[in-house]
Amino acid sequence: MLDAAVKALSQILSPPMRSILWRSIGLALVLIVVLALGLQRLLSWFATSGEGWAEAMLGPGFHTPLNVLSWIVSIAAGLGVVFGAVFLMPAITSLVASVFVDEAADHVEREYYPAERPGVALPFGLAMTEGVKTAAGFIAFFIATAWLLGREYFELAAMRFRPPAEAKAMRKENAGIVFTAGLVIAAFVSIPIVNLATPLFGMAFMVHMHKRLSGPRPELIEPSRRTGVPVA
Repeated sequence: MLDAAVKALSQILSPPMRSILWRSIGLALVLIVVLALGLQRLLSWFATSGEGWAEAMLGPGFHTPLNVLSWIVSIAAGLGVVFGAVFLMPAITSLVASVFVDEAADHVEREYYPAERPGVALPFGLAMTEGVKTAAGFIAFFIATAWLLGREYFELAAMRFRPPAEAKAMRKENAGIVFTAGLVIAAFVSIPIVNLATPLFGMAFMVHMHKRLSGPRPELIEPSRRTGVPVA
């Protein structure tokens, strides 16, 4: 296994494989930019047109909260390209791989196994179908990671002030917000090297989220209520 990994790494730097590498990177970047820009435009539209539509539906009394929401969404739109790229990177690279994997396999077989029968390239439709399945798997994994991380860190932050059952109930009551916050943590996890600080970022982030959801003065409780063990 180690020998195969070393050969694969060394062959990536060969001229034929470098050509495939640059083409796959280029196609992946184009797709990522297009999709991330689409996300940014969607958020920008929501921040402008959506505010007016919502105010017309809800009435002028909601002007201030809608204005605040529009401001938040505008910031998200500005970061849409960056975060969209992070979210979509694994799925897009998997989809792009389906276009070039057979070409890469041909180079490996010709260099290391010239005496053996060469493999047969998959039909383009089948290769794309498998690529879509893999990309969908990455998206599902990202969503599951966001849900798990959001739940874990929010409940840890909430249990500093509430009994475990109450913390879990609060997380369920705010499931949408907690999941959205989990998406931010999952994006943080996707960044190499930086993701080593995930526990610190996740906990600090969810402490802020818990404070905001609890209101300005959340009820303080004794440690014995959190653990169920009397404090000596």
